[in-house]
Amino acid sequence: MPCEQQESAAATARYVVGVDVGSTVLKCHVYDQAAAVRGSSCRKVESLYPRPGWVELDPEVLWSQFVGVIKEAVQAAGLHMRQIAGLGISTQRATFITWHKYTGKPFHNFISWQDVRSAELVDSWNKSLLLKVIHVIFTVIHFLTGSDRYLAPSFLTFSTRQTSMKLSWVFKNIYEAEEAARKNDCCFGTVDTWLLYRLTKGSVYATDYSNASATGVFEPFTKSWNPTLCHLLSIPMSIYPPVKDTSFNFGSTDCEIFGVPIPIMAMVADQQSAMFGECCFQPGDVKLTMGTGGFWNVNTGQQLFASQRDLYPLIGWKIGEEVVYLTEGCMSDIGTAIRWAQDINLFTSVDETEKMARSIVDSQGVCFVPDFQVSVNDPLLCASFMGLKPSTTRNHLVRAILESVAFRNKQLHDMIVKKVRIPLQTIRADGGISNNSFVMQMTSDLINKRIEKPANADMSSLGAAFLAGLASGFWTDKEQLKKLRQVEAVFEPQKDSEEYKPAMDTWLQAVKRSLHW
Repeated sequence: MPCEQQESAAATARYVVGVDVGSTVLKCHVYDQAAAVRGSSCRKVESLYPRPGWVELDPEVLWSQFVGVIKEAVQAAGLHMRQIAGLGISTQRATFITWHKYTGKPFHNFISWQDVRSAELVDSWNKSLLLKVIHVIFTVIHFLTGSDRYLAPSFLTFSTRQTSMKLSWVFKNIYEAEEAARKNDCCFGTVDTWLLYRLTKGSVYATDYSNASATGVFEPFTKSWNPTLCHLLSIPMSIYPPVKDTSFNFGSTDCEIFGVPIPIMAMVADQQSAMFGECCFQPGDVKLTMGTGGFWNVNTGQQLFASQRDLYPLIGWKIGEEVVYLTEGCMSDIGTAIRWAQDINLFTSVDETEKMARSIVDSQGVCFVPDFQVSVNDPLLCASFMGLKPSTTRNHLVRAILESVAFRNKQLHDMIVKKVRIPLQTIRADGGISNNSFVMQMTSDLINKRIEKPANADMSSLGAAFLAGLASGFWTDKEQLKKLRQVEAVFEPQKDSEEYKPAMDTWLQAVKRSLHW
């Protein structure tokens, strides 16, 4: 079908589209210049579990859903595609695929960031003599130079979350990928890269700095793919895409897809996108996301903090000469635990959980240890309920689950305060669980800080739209974006954190009992 001729963009392009490809849901919103949502669409992201510990996504299904939600959202807004000034794409991080450079055919499904197929490889590397030698060498170099760049390798341990380990697994186990890589015919891409490649019918192959830095294969200090790590794991450097600015004209969609070409003006990793959507632009600004997983991100400005245990550096975004760094701490299985509790009928609707938790004075000593996915720090940590009694009710179980989220928030906050030498400023929360005022209030009490919750909890799609709008001239600067922020609720500390100490001490004891299962 021939493409329609685009009218004057200045006259008709008055909206931007933000798409968020999350781990469980794919959402698309159409925004006007006041950042109000004019049309939306969402679809469930279907994960595949072909073997125990394996988590995959079908690339063709994801592609079809991605195109579908954009068409549906624009239609729901009552608009035509020619009225879209730009498209911003936010994606789950570290989920990747490899494909043949010339045929475009994938060698395997997307391997999710939640996938743990590389567990044996990880265990083998972490016990190896070579890794111990690396620790000693970089400890000495760090001592002699004082450079933070050499701190992370001095205690480097591999985990199943890291893209590098799963890539190494691919080249050891999928012959076609290994053969293509030997001939420099293999392409690697995270979700953003694959979608860009498909949107442009293979004419654009790239990623952005935020997505690249979240793979663990990209060196934030040098802003380049890490040749030392790749050599160590026998991963060819030829597979990686060029890295572009986050807010950038990546090209336009092939006109056959939407009828007209739509400028692709931003690609960004989901947590960094949520940070941008929350307008956490100043050093010390904090974004707390509570969705499938939980993420604390601190804007460290132009200062890059070396990776430390449980905290790691990321590139937040790069716009022209501006590079903003973040430090991140994360916890897994927040949304997963709550969805599981719903699946086993502890409650019917997520909206009930807050009322259930408040209907009792405490959890009666019941503790919940979340970690349905393998822990980064302890692959043998098991999810568990402890302290069950004949008098335990569904309300106690639900309260214990919600309390575990707040306790983990307290742990990450305290770790960040201790290790990141920047005073924390505003704390802004987003994600589905930020709608639960029990968790929000308890977190505010525990950390003794004010937490803001925005009117729109879908910050990743808004952040992608903001970045696309800046690149296309739809919005002029970040000061204009700040004026568009809308705060729905503010949580101020109401209890002394010491009142929670007995309950948190019991929970910490439960966590210890769940280790090395």
